[in-house]
Amino acid sequence: MFSRISLAAGAIAGGFVVLLVTQTVNALWIIPGAREEGRKLERAELDSATNKAIGELRDEADRARFNRRLCIERGRLYVNATGLCVERPAQPGG
Repeated sequence: MFSRISLAAGAIAGGFVVLLVTQTVNALWIIPGAREEGRKLERAELDSATNKAIGELRDEADRARFNRRLCIERGRLYVNATGLCVERPAQPGG
């Protein structure tokens, strides 16, 4: 029937196919998902530390200045009248 050599070759080829499939699944789904989850956790941790630091500032003026700077650094627009950080409106022509 089958010789031992052909059985060994089939086992090696099958193992190689399984290896390729697992590497493809890792590269396309598992690793990018884990990276994004790590980014979310890091962002949440940094936001928490920032909010704690804001809360420890002396007075409301310091908090407002810090919030304004943080808002501008994130590419948003700080509204002085309300103290809110909002998305920048789209610029005409680009």
